[in-house]
Amino acid sequence: MVTQSLKGDLLTAVRSGLRGLRAVALAAATVLALAPATASSADDEDALGIEDLNLNVYGFVQADFIYDFKRVDPDWNDTLRVSTIPTRGQPYGGDGEFVTSVRQSRMGMNASYPAGDSEVTGLLEFEWFGTGGDAGQTTPRLRHAWATWNNLGAGQTWSNFMDADVFPNTIDYWGPTGMVFYRNQQLRYTFPMGDDELAFSIEDPDTALDVGRFRDVDSCDLPGSPGNNCGSTAGEIFQSKNDVPDFTARYRNNNDWGHWQLAGIVRKLGYERLDNGNSDYEVGYGVNASTVINMFSRDKLKLQVAYGEGIGNYFNDGGLDIAPDSDDINTADATAVTILGIVAYYDHYWSEKWSTTVGWSMTDLDDEDGQAFDEFKKGQIATANLLFYPTSNTYTGFEFTWGEREDIDGEDGDDYRIQFSFHMNFSLKN
Repeated sequence: MVTQSLKGDLLTAVRSGLRGLRAVALAAATVLALAPATASSADDEDALGIEDLNLNVYGFVQADFIYDFKRVDPDWNDTLRVSTIPTRGQPYGGDGEFVTSVRQSRMGMNASYPAGDSEVTGLLEFEWFGTGGDAGQTTPRLRHAWATWNNLGAGQTWSNFMDADVFPNTIDYWGPTGMVFYRNQQLRYTFPMGDDELAFSIEDPDTALDVGRFRDVDSCDLPGSPGNNCGSTAGEIFQSKNDVPDFTARYRNNNDWGHWQLAGIVRKLGYERLDNGNSDYEVGYGVNASTVINMFSRDKLKLQVAYGEGIGNYFNDGGLDIAPDSDDINTADATAVTILGIVAYYDHYWSEKWSTTVGWSMTDLDDEDGQAFDEFKKGQIATANLLFYPTSNTYTGFEFTWGEREDIDGEDGDDYRIQFSFHMNFSLKN
């Protein structure tokens, strides 16, 4: 007999899968609208058949076993996200905690087929790390729904502002704090330049607005507050307003020694108040400089420095883009929040069977006068691991991670944990 809980999980999976299929279908439709037809009719001898489709189903299973010497938000206890570290007492318990998880496990498929003198590709990928309303749950979450034709790409994938190669060879899910790390819905065009490339994109703005000290203020206290809002919190009448996409540009130079990359972003960060109709906008901008340097035979040095205003949602632990500039709710305007992120990691391979990654990263945000005193301001992560590769598609090993959080008022907290993981890749091609 199927339980109600199982029925709910199955329904969630089906719905998530349908959303992903719809997203990749829309992306494919966008690029196919510009692609030349390969056949005039189904009877044409040049019409596509199943033999023309290259399909790869892939994924991995990862089981994590963690001992946390302190306790973080239980919805995030299978990853060390510094913004979830408590700074005021021990609200989740004072002792250590043993945690198990399979939420990192992943499954995807990519496909390609000829389109004139080029090809169309599609990528659909899921993981089971629930966030938002599904935080802490093993529910499907869409990672990529991406289609390309020639140099045009559409759908959801890594932001053009990001350098995915900087992500180190670690086993914790969240990864380095302060890293530009964001999957976004976008339309992108890439200009190949020999071994280099120049890419431009328009991306989903999705402004992250922090209402700070006003989130618990009774909206009845606001002049001109409509009666139907009376009794709600003032935080509910502050809304982000996104009417212009984000614009990004990226240049990547590839060499025998590795690569370097420089990316920029410009955004319009709008907000409005539902009580009095006032609205305004800020201009957000950012620069991301990164490199991966090949060291010795297989080693890699990975570095990133990113800085900007109003681009926090593109960062691990960035959290917010705009916040109130005053603690007076009647006069407060929103202002873009400045953020700095630094990442420095080294991947070392002792042999074909053993590797170690060590590194450090940090996030530092400015604080605005209207923010709550317990808001996240600064965090840092340090990591060291030892991994063993018994076969080409499996690895296992231990990782030590230390994290620290500091709030606007100077309160801080830290956490450290030991993680053991088993990871197995799989792939099936037609």
